Amino acid sequence: VADSIRRGLQEAVAYAEGKADEGIYRVHVPKEIDVKAIRTRLAMTQEEFAGRFGFSINTLRHWEQGSRQPEGPTRAYLLVIDRAPDEVQKALQNA
Repeated sequence: VADSIRRGLQEAVAYAEGKADEGIYRVHVPKEIDVKAIRTRLAMTQEEFAGRFGFSINTLRHWEQGSRQPEGPTRAYLLVIDRAPDEVQKALQNA
């Protein structure tokens, strides 16, 4: 499972960076993402969320306050966290 998630993350990042063959993939990465809503659904503090998924606490706070938005590959990563947080954590632990 971890390898599959890792490949999916790599493919999502390649697509977001414009390096993937768009004819093969149909990925929708929204221009804006509600990071606080994701964190709240996971019932985590800012410190827990940042530490578990590898974000700077300051960056997380900027996103949640709306002064900055995550960039393309990070938005894709956040979508995966939102949809499969346990699998992401497993993949990161095995890395």
